[in-house]
Amino acid sequence: MRKVIVVAYFMGIVLLAWNAAGIRETHLAPAAIINLPSGALAIPVVGVKASDLRDSFTAHRTGHDHRAIDILAPRGTPVVAAVDGNVRKLFTSAAGGITIYESDPANRMIYYYAHLDRYADGLNEGMALRRGDVIGYVGTTGNAPRNTPHLHFAIVVLPPTKEWWKGDPIDPYQILKDRGVTVDAGGGSVVGGR
Repeated sequence: MRKVIVVAYFMGIVLLAWNAAGIRETHLAPAAIINLPSGALAIPVVGVKASDLRDSFTAHRTGHDHRAIDILAPRGTPVVAAVDGNVRKLFTSAAGGITIYESDPANRMIYYYAHLDRYADGLNEGMALRRGDVIGYVGTTGNAPRNTPHLHFAIVVLPPTKEWWKGDPIDPYQILKDRGVTVDAGGGSVVGGR
């Protein structure tokens, strides 16, 4: 019993020191991250390299944490599907503006694309997507600053009930840094996207 108390006390001190030092959470993904599609993900904005990405997952926004990555690009730059999947929902909201919810084939993950200028012609709910398919264009709809066109991109682990608007967000930054490929304007990809 004494060992348990000592270990608990030590862990409490470590956690207090961690917080006092201002060390941010690493946002390691929940166990469901192992269910991400094998292989690479397309960095979802044409021409963006992994080295161009900045982690904004823990950034504070008005009234909430960001829980996504913002990928800056000129207005109208094509946005591509990060993985094979299907269009689960096309939705317009005050915060996200013109958005796309893409689910993976097993319906375990949602890939969320927001602040789009517009959808790609012919995009519709239920449509099958291949990694790298153009699905929309970078914009500033919703609550995005008008002078900062970007894609707000999130990855969410769906709950057992599979509602597209619920789930546990995971930080896409390290996933895209490690497994992201750059899609060039001609539709090809550069492995490693560096």
